[in-house]
Amino acid sequence: MKKTYATSMPNHIGAFLKASKCFAELGINITRVSYDKAVDSHMLFLDVEGTEDQIRAADAELEKIGYLQNKASDSSIVLIEFILEDVPGSVTSILELINRFNFNISYINSQENGTDYQNFKMGLHVEDPGRISAFMEQAEQLCKVRIIDYNSSGRAYDNSIFYSAFVRGLSQMLALSDSQKQGLLVSSNLAMQTLDEQGQSPYRAFDSISKFAELLAKSKADQFVPRISTHAITEQTEIILIEPACGSNTAIIKSGGKLLFVDSGYACYREEMLQLLRELIPDFDNTPKSLLLTHADVDHCGLMTLFDEVIVSCNSARSLTKEYHKEDGLREQNPLHRPYVNICKILTNYAEVNPDNLTTPWQDIPNLREPLTQIGFFDFGDLHFEVYEGKGGHLPGEVVLIDYQHNIAFTGDVYINMHGMTAHQAEYNQYAPILMTSVDTDPKLCGEERTAIIRRLGVGNWKIFGAHGAPKDYCVK
Repeated sequence: MKKTYATSMPNHIGAFLKASKCFAELGINITRVSYDKAVDSHMLFLDVEGTEDQIRAADAELEKIGYLQNKASDSSIVLIEFILEDVPGSVTSILELINRFNFNISYINSQENGTDYQNFKMGLHVEDPGRISAFMEQAEQLCKVRIIDYNSSGRAYDNSIFYSAFVRGLSQMLALSDSQKQGLLVSSNLAMQTLDEQGQSPYRAFDSISKFAELLAKSKADQFVPRISTHAITEQTEIILIEPACGSNTAIIKSGGKLLFVDSGYACYREEMLQLLRELIPDFDNTPKSLLLTHADVDHCGLMTLFDEVIVSCNSARSLTKEYHKEDGLREQNPLHRPYVNICKILTNYAEVNPDNLTTPWQDIPNLREPLTQIGFFDFGDLHFEVYEGKGGHLPGEVVLIDYQHNIAFTGDVYINMHGMTAHQAEYNQYAPILMTSVDTDPKLCGEERTAIIRRLGVGNWKIFGAHGAPKDYCVK
């Protein structure tokens, strides 16, 4: 049995030794350790492995010695600026007031500026935020004073509660449960450790996660305004393309009264997408509908549970089945990608699909040798696709569909129209490469797959539907 502990340890000599002895005495193996005093002077992350009984005993022992965080803390840092006369002893009355309120000072910054006043900035560690109002009333009787927005101040003013404040901020944006908060805490630390091992600033991970979560939240409800376009393919077939700011496109192929969806975006936009789909498609709820996934990434699979069947390659089916059984899917098996995927699942309320709803109509060819290998065909209405499976440059199980009669192709994330993205799409797409180090499992191989796609297109004017950005109009002479 494996478990991750986010321990709150006292900042003194021998604290880690005490925890280590606890695990050693119980016969539990520590498989990962992460601690950075510059980020948080108390939080230590430990991945351990042992039997269920051993883990249960460790829970009790760590609880007894006070190393486990079981209660959410309302403590926070309030950054306050005091405008003090530039004379000896002017700060004394402020320090005495802070002492009376039992606030801890975590940060001080002041310097003369050529005027008769100095701007003293202080970070105060406050256990009870409700006492700030009373403090400010008394402070205003001593000098001019203002609260500075801690979240936008651009730096950390205290590192003893960093993780708790970080997760609390994300939770306020996206309304996370307690279990989601704990998972986010661990995954954020993993992302930080991954970037740190790549020689990058650990704060880059937290900054990217925060901005990613902010974009997700900003694009909900009335702010969910995807770009929508309609493309006539034949007299009886059209494609409606929905491009949200965050997550994959959703293509709707309407042919002969039937509906086929290609990819489905994030789960956090379920209600927004349902409202939109009901507007675009009369009697949507009562119409049989299938979903075809180009690959099994979380930003493509969010609405799987809405469909009667989910059509995937055999490799994607294996990945989704593992996820259903709470095992690592193909993306999470990559240590560099696991933290970001887990963060995405938490922030977007990802739900696994029952494997009984999966359909695998194409060949299962082990050990693919070519960048693209034909694995079968797929007919829908008057469209006839040749289906190719990529070798796994972006993600194993990826498929590309090409209709040579009507010159259209669905290429997933192997080939996307980077220049056809909206500003919001481009902003969203910059964070995954930071947190994953690369969105591709094998960037060089993915490049070979892109080249193979173009080489397979016949002479004529093509419309290429990638999974992000607008369709690409491409001419082969």
